[in-house]
This record gives sequence, C-alpha cells and structure tokens, in this order.
Amino acid sequence: MAFRRRAKSYPLFSQEFLIHNHADIGFCLVLCVLIALMFEATAKTAFLFILPQYNISVPTADGELVHYRYGLKDLITILFYVFIAIILHMVLQDYVLDKINRRLHLSKVKHSKFNESGQLVAFHLTSMIWCLYVVVTEGYLSNPRSWWENYPHVFLPFQVKFFYLCQLAYWLHALPELYFQKVRKEEIPRHLRYISFYLMHIAGAYLLNLTRLGLILLLLQYFAEFLFHMARLFYFTDENNEKLFNAWAVVFVVTRLFTLTLSVLVIGFGLDRVENQEFNIEKGNFSTLSSRMFVLSLVCLFQAWLMWHFIRFQLRRWREYRNEQSARQRATALTKQQSKPVKRESGYHENGVVKAENGTSPRTKKLKSP
Repeated sequence: MAFRRRAKSYPLFSQEFLIHNHADIGFCLVLCVLIALMFEATAKTAFLFILPQYNISVPTADGELVHYRYGLKDLITILFYVFIAIILHMVLQDYVLDKINRRLHLSKVKHSKFNESGQLVAFHLTSMIWCLYVVVTEGYLSNPRSWWENYPHVFLPFQVKFFYLCQLAYWLHALPELYFQKVRKEEIPRHLRYISFYLMHIAGAYLLNLTRLGLILLLLQYFAEFLFHMARLFYFTDENNEKLFNAWAVVFVVTRLFTLTLSVLVIGFGLDRVENQEFNIEKGNFSTLSSRMFVLSLVCLFQAWLMWHFIRFQLRRWREYRNEQSARQRATALTKQQSKPVKRESGYHENGVVKAENGTSPRTKKLKSP
C-alpha cells in the first residue's frame, strides 16, 4: 500500500511493478474519485461510481420510500467497488495472512491454500453477517411468502441493491487477483469455475428479480463455505485437527437439501401462482413455465455437480485415512517383531560355558589343519 515500505524497486510499468503495486494504483484511482466529490463540476460523475443509480421515490402513508432498479450504470458502480475489493484484499494479505504464514513456515502449496482460505473466511464471514442483517431487517426471514409474492420484485431497497453490487464486485475482483497473486497454472481452472459459478448465480438472481430467494440461498451457501475454509485453516496449523471437516460435511449436505427444497418451493410452486405469467423484459417479469423450468434445472444441475465433487472428496479422504491406518499397523507390527527377545541355545549356562541338557559340555569342533 501507499503507507508500506518496499525492500525492492521495479522498473516503471513493468510486469513486476504492476503485480507488486496494483493495490497502490487502485488506491490512487479511488482517491481521485473521492477528491472529485469535493468539486461541483465533477461531483455528479463521482456519484455514479459511489452510489447505486436508478432510484425511484415511492409515496407511502408515512412519507416517501426510495427504491432502486438495475441498469447499465450499475457497471460503473461495480467497477469502483472492484478497486475497493482489490485494496482490502491486499491489506488483509499483507497485515494479517503474511504475518501468520511467517510463523507457521508452510510449504509453497500450503502457503497458497492458506492465503486462499484466509481471504475467503474473511469474505464469507462478513457477507454472512451482512446478508443475515438484510433478510432480518427487510422481513424476508419472518415472512417466507414474500419470496414470491408480488413478483417481479423490480424495486429494491437500498441495502439489497448495494449488497448485490458489492457481491458482484468481489467476485469480479477475484479474476485479476489470479494474475496478481501468481496462481499456479494447474490451479487456475478450479478458481475460474469457482468464480464463474458465483457470478452466474448472483447475477442471475439480480437480473431475473429473484433477489429475495438469492439472499436466502447465499446465506446458506456462505455458511457452509465459511466452515470449510475455517476447517482448512485449522488443518494447516495442526494436521491432526479434522473435527471441523466433519461438521462441514454435515452442513454441506443439509445446505444442498435446503437449496433444492427452497428453489423448488419458490420457483416451481410459488411463482406458478403469480397472476401475470407473461414474459416481459421491460417490466422485469420472467415468470413463464419455460423460464422457471430452465432456472430450476440449472440450480438442480449445479447442486448435483457440487454433491458429486463432495462425494469424490470424501472418498479420497477415506482412502487416505485407510492407507495411513494400514501403514501405521505395518509399522507397529514391524516394531514388535524387532523387539522380540533373541532365542538362546538349548541347555543352560554355567560359568560362561553352555552346558547341555544332561549336564555335559557340548563337543567342540576340531579345526582342520590347512
């Protein structure tokens, strides 16, 4: 960061310069937008980057409520928060994770996995608390019928829209971070799948006006992911500590069941009761039979894919555990065999001489003369 000392300097505009100073560059761009707020001529443009757009005032009995729709200007806001996410990513990396890594002395593979889990634990915990706050304050948790009633939910409260914009910004920032963090080539496909699935589901819920259901499913998913990455962090500090993996396995399966049940309940049955079943992009209505079946099939396929990878992961862990147990048993048996007492010659010893059973000394062999 700008307040961090570098031990080594790199040529300006070189690849290494960009990698080591990308957070500083992002910080300068964010600072330029914030300075633009101070001047009347540039304030309007600066607000496009900072605040959600497309606000609409809705009159109520108590006054006016401000709601928001989505549009192309949201891309400008998302871009600004991508830079914010890059800065926060580097702050957490430099001032927390790197200090812990220096104490643990991990290998290169474990080092990168520890950094990945450390970043995701912080993100999932923050998003989980924020998401829970939104669904409770907006009444989505206490009134499940609101997930599909009065669809399409075109007008969003400020905190719902801002939450979705920040979520999209975080997962978009993860794409350039693959380059900045020098992720290994063999690890990049896994990261790309992980990021693209989150972007597809969050953007799909946002654009199809399924934001209420999306908040509930994200809350469940982030809780399961938080447990998994916490289990990885504890495993890296102590390889015998695998209790959290067992807790995560139970939560993961329950999350998949809840996700499928809620998706079928809302998309399959709830939206089927909506009066207007006409496909209309302008009004944001996508509640037709073909659209609902398509979305529901995507959700089911994704949950099946997750369960398949989960089963493979558990089978691999079980094989590793069995191999480790059999290796320990072989080592124990070998140790016992080596510690057995040496078999002594028949008879008994008397004054250092072996006597036969009948009391006579054994006959010595005569040496042949050469």
